[in-house]
Amino acid sequence: MTSQPIRTAVAGFGLSGSVFHAPFIASNPAYELAAISTSDAGRQAKAKERYPEARIVNSPEDILALADELDLVVLGTPPATHFPLAKAALEAGLDVVVDKPFTVRSAEGEELIQLAAKLGRVLTVYQNRRWDGDSLTVKKLLDAGTLGTVTRFEVGMERWAPEIAKAWKASATAEDGGGVLFDLGTHVLDLTLRFFGPATVTFAEITARRPQESADDDVFLALRHESGVISHVTINLNSHLHGPRFRILGTEGGFVKFGTDPQEPYVLGGGLPTDSEYGVEPPQNHGTLEANGQRTTIPTERGAYPEFYRILAEKLDDGGTASALPAPVDPADSVTVLKLIEQARALA
Repeated sequence: MTSQPIRTAVAGFGLSGSVFHAPFIASNPAYELAAISTSDAGRQAKAKERYPEARIVNSPEDILALADELDLVVLGTPPATHFPLAKAALEAGLDVVVDKPFTVRSAEGEELIQLAAKLGRVLTVYQNRRWDGDSLTVKKLLDAGTLGTVTRFEVGMERWAPEIAKAWKASATAEDGGGVLFDLGTHVLDLTLRFFGPATVTFAEITARRPQESADDDVFLALRHESGVISHVTINLNSHLHGPRFRILGTEGGFVKFGTDPQEPYVLGGGLPTDSEYGVEPPQNHGTLEANGQRTTIPTERGAYPEFYRILAEKLDDGGTASALPAPVDPADSVTVLKLIEQARALA
């Protein structure tokens, strides 16, 4: 990087800010982690301990008041706040990263895209699961044509989470951006479109099973892609027995992969993105390719969440919106995901 570090603020220091954003910003010399907002005293203490050079403030509004001293803001706040905060940040002259879901309604996302273009600001969405090791492995297999013509794609994110740990998640309805479809669902739908292109939701089951759930926690969607692929999407927080992360059938073979990407638990355990073992999945969790009656273990690609901020830094350093370099995630992709969610809710 040839310019000064990108002065960056992280709004929110829950799981999103503390695990998915701050460690990657702080470990990349292209950035300066200048400010963190959280109103929780315990999280403030943790942020001060981990990032003593960052200014700790109480709210996203406090970050916006520092706009003249910043270049970039990352929104790791509840979904219902994404649209108003992103709009205010863009109008304050900042480039913006919005965690998923981009917004609660697709029309809000489209409005933000238009505003960013008008103001000449970079706007992107943190669809980090594109850099899961297993997602990178699937992409590698597809790009190589190993499976032939894909006919069916199954993707799932299943967990056993009978209690809702965060108060805002327990009270948030679908109108507030609550529920697993807006949470994990945005990831799996993003991957589905990324791998196989435009699609329409043809069937939807959207259910709330936990007594305290105000939105949804058990979802199944069927999609038909213009490419001819049929996708089945499963997101479930009530699952003792987890299904495959990926199961893909093609004319030349099939691939199945179980397990959870190791990057999140590694950082939660105190590891750093710069560690040599970061993102490396143990061999026992590798996927299986079956072709011509033979099964082969396929090593999982190394997980690469740091790529998001590397790509973003290159774009910002190259002139931001004036640069021909792409943003790490086109926000229009995330709007398309939101439209699929709207289709699914209409069907269900």
